[in-house]
Amino acid sequence: MKVITYGTFDLFHEGHRRLLRRARELGDYLIVAVTTEGFDDARGKLNVRESLMDRLRTVQESGLADEVIIEEYEGQKIHDIQRYGVDIFAIGSDWLGKFDYLNDYCKVVYLDRTKGVSSTELRNESSGILRIGAVGSGRIAHRFVDESRYVSGVEVASVYSRTPAAREAFAAKHELEHCADSYQQLLDDVAAVYVATPHPSHASIVRQALEAGRHVLCEKPLSLSGTEARELFALAESKGLVLLEALKTAFAPGFQRMVAVARSGSIGDIRSVDATFTKLVDPGLREFDPEQGGGSISELASYPLLAVLKLIGTDHEAITTHAFVTEKGVDEFARIDLRFPHAIASARTGIGVKAEGDLVVAGTRGQLYVPAPWWKTEYFETRFEDARNNKRFYFKFDGDGLRYEIAEFGAMIRDSELDTFKLRRDESIWLADVIESARSEFVRVG
Repeated sequence: MKVITYGTFDLFHEGHRRLLRRARELGDYLIVAVTTEGFDDARGKLNVRESLMDRLRTVQESGLADEVIIEEYEGQKIHDIQRYGVDIFAIGSDWLGKFDYLNDYCKVVYLDRTKGVSSTELRNESSGILRIGAVGSGRIAHRFVDESRYVSGVEVASVYSRTPAAREAFAAKHELEHCADSYQQLLDDVAAVYVATPHPSHASIVRQALEAGRHVLCEKPLSLSGTEARELFALAESKGLVLLEALKTAFAPGFQRMVAVARSGSIGDIRSVDATFTKLVDPGLREFDPEQGGGSISELASYPLLAVLKLIGTDHEAITTHAFVTEKGVDEFARIDLRFPHAIASARTGIGVKAEGDLVVAGTRGQLYVPAPWWKTEYFETRFEDARNNKRFYFKFDGDGLRYEIAEFGAMIRDSELDTFKLRRDESIWLADVIESARSEFVRVG
């Protein structure tokens, strides 16, 4: 009986070995397909560190594969199954349901990825694997774990949440090694943490991780206080640790290219940036709870302000904010206006009001336009007085986009880089300053 499995097999470790061993036990002949760099890129796999030849050799040297082949294109699995007369397709259970369509060609079996593998084994066997602990078990944390599997060299190994039932369910769903009973226990087990808790708790959780010598990737906003943000970055630098704000748009290829085109002078000198991000949220959710730092500014302003700082800079001279506020004091819609020496900007946010979520950059020679959802930049265009000069740009934005920030975080740790041009420390501090000012000094409307 022939079995086939597929994977990148970058930084081959004990988890890979056990997966192949269990796949081999399903039959008497195991075919292992190793993905090419081009195919990994096409499917959104990031930070693959070893060459195809090195990965092929490692799989062969494991002694678990009867035959090793190369996966080069979308749809190849169906072709391989028929070509090699495969009876069973085996894959890690983190892909559960993804390959059910192959049941039309053979039996599909999903295997637990690292079941029975101890933390010590993984630490000893998986050189170069960054073990991350998730702090929080909400919606974004679930997406984070799902996206992490597209980044080579990282492993979300544990989770901690204040509610035992929530963290246990989270660990079970994602097949994590551990479900920590305390935050300290989580810190003792990992090299880095991803913080996805309510906004007001970010600073204290980040500080404890840094003091314990752990790298930190923290959901936006890093802090609701500019002073706190400065203190946290200073602490991280003093300990030689990476502290990065998880503002996914900053790390997306399309957004970076858009900024480069706008700043290149192709539309002339930038005089105005107007960015909008709104979504309709159930009033019963965290976003409307003042005790959890709710409000459209704290929830969404990081995105349009990111566009402002990348396109104009951080040397604003004045800021004015107007907001529609609920009876509980939560801003459901806000407009933050900033004046710069040579430009003006407007950032609009909403959690109870819906507006067109586009980004418009006005220049002295033309404009740059990014349609909604511009924070997931896949397409933008430059427009001119003479429409014949208009130009369109297209880019990939894979999945939820969290893989880009995870990849950057891992690369910074690996390369011992404490800062990145994609989102510099002083830019995160500026975001915290502006958000703090906007939340505390807005003019109520209505």
